[in-house]
Parts: sequence; C-alpha cells; structure tokens
Amino acid sequence: MTITTRQVDPGDADARLDRWFRRHYPQLSQGALQKMLRTGQIRVDGKRAEANSRLAAGQEIRIPPLPDAPPPAMRGERFVSEHDAKDLVQSVIYRDDSVIAINKPYGLPVQGGPGIKRHLDGMLDALRFGSEHRPHLVHRLDRDTTGVLLLARNPRAAAKLASAFRSRDAEKTYWAITVGRPDILEGRIDLPLDKIGGPRGERVMPVEDGQGVHAVTYYRVMDMAQKRAAWLEMQPHTGRTHQLRVHAASALGCPILGDGKYGQASAHIEGLSGQLHLHARAITLPHPDGGTISVAASLPPHMKASFEFLGFDRPRTPKPKRSA
Repeated sequence: MTITTRQVDPGDADARLDRWFRRHYPQLSQGALQKMLRTGQIRVDGKRAEANSRLAAGQEIRIPPLPDAPPPAMRGERFVSEHDAKDLVQSVIYRDDSVIAINKPYGLPVQGGPGIKRHLDGMLDALRFGSEHRPHLVHRLDRDTTGVLLLARNPRAAAKLASAFRSRDAEKTYWAITVGRPDILEGRIDLPLDKIGGPRGERVMPVEDGQGVHAVTYYRVMDMAQKRAAWLEMQPHTGRTHQLRVHAASALGCPILGDGKYGQASAHIEGLSGQLHLHARAITLPHPDGGTISVAASLPPHMKASFEFLGFDRPRTPKPKRSA
C-alpha cells in the first residue's frame, strides 16, 4: 500500500472533495475520509483541505493508502434491462460533452421512493455513452409530466446546471390542455402554496393569508375548443412542487386534463385520454461550457391525440440549439 497522487480531471472541476472521493473511491467511508483530512493525510496541491473544498481542474490530490475496493456488485452498480436501456437511449434529444437532454415519457418516476423500484435515476448508467461519469439529475419532473429533462454528464456540469436552476436562469416552458377556458387569456398568477398531509398523501394547496411559499406562473392561451378546453403555454417563475397543476385548478378554475389529484372528477373530457396533459415543452439556460442551450421536446402520444381531437394545430418541434 503506497501513497499516490492523482490529478483532477476537467470533468471533476467544481466538485466537492468528499464527493470526488466517493465517486472514485467508493470503498472509503465518510468517517475514514474525515479522519484522513483531519490528520493531513489527504492534501490538495500539498495543502490541507476540508471535505467541502471545491476542486479545480489540474489540482493534485495526495491519496494515502486506502482499503481495497469491494467487488463491483457491492458498489451499488445498477442493472438496467436491455429494453429500458434501448428506450432511454431513444429518448435522448440532445447530447454533448457536458449535457444530455431527454424527452421523459409519461409515467416514469424520476427518482425512487416508497414502493417505487423502477425509476429514471436507477437507469442512468445506460446513458454514459463511454464516459467514466454517471449522468446526474439536476432538476425534476413529476412522474406523469412528460418532456425536456436535463442531465449533467460530469460533476462540473452538474454544479453549473444546478446553479442555473437555483438562480432562476433557466427559462422553462410547459404546454398543458385544461378542462375549460380561462376567462383572462393571458396573465400572471401569483398564488402562494403550502404542502399539507392527508389520507391520500401529501398535497399542495393554495394559501391566501400570506403563510405559504411564493409561487408565480405566467400563462397564455394558445388555442381553445370554445369553452370546452384550452391549450395553455405556462412558464413558472418559481419552481414549487405541483405549482402549474395547482395554479391551473385553483387560480384559473381550469384543471389540467387528466389531473385527478387537483382537478378530481372535473379534470375529464369524454373521448380523451385520462392521462395528465402537462408537458415540459422547452428549456433555455446557460450552458456549463459557455453560451446558451435551448432544447424542445415533442408531445407524447396521448397529448398528440388530444390536440388532433380538439383541433389544435401544434407547431413543429425546433431542433436543439446552442449559441455562443
């Protein structure tokens, strides 16, 4: 067992030191890592470092003797079925050295939870495309919401993209079909929200006494089928859980088609699919390597069918675009 030195790869730039060790040396426990940092056995460019120190490309990390790595099966490597891997690769609508964008299908949870065994996060090894790094989730979509979902291909890109979403530098556009037509065809919804528990699980409710969290959505009606239904373009200025669904049902009085949670029995139109009609149409945000990236996703099959049934003339989906 010897002391070694390892140079930080450009793809690991901006990663925390402890997460860098977890990625490259999964056999090392957090307690053992903290002890090695505390005693100065681990150093960055010859200097002591903290677990939360941010790394830069080209820095040299002193690696003391470490315990042997466990067999691969013990390191949490995840099996992805051939069918799931094929479907996931086909869902990719943009890819470069730092970013992957997929068109998330209906009904696929982004992450695991109670009773959820099949989810996107468990399949991301299928999207390595030869990279040493596993793609990383940087934002979320509800299980039944379709459309653009971005993944970071390395830790540096993950930090940059996460920062863009936190600072609201990401411009997100959703399409929805609502049951009924809003009285005002374009506007701003400013309705605070709060999470509450209940017999059917957690729900998000509007709060008008100033006690909830700030939630703002901009919307406009793109087309309508008289007063029966409307096609809405919605842009969330804030990113609260179920924000668009609650704002549509409570503020506009027009629940999103198929939203049984917030629209209940009224979120139904005879002859149309009962699946949720909410689609993350496009995202524009700063690219981790500079410039701006814009990605749009085509509608899922059930929304295409509803557009045709209601006579909505959907525009073509533009190709992904990255500007300097």
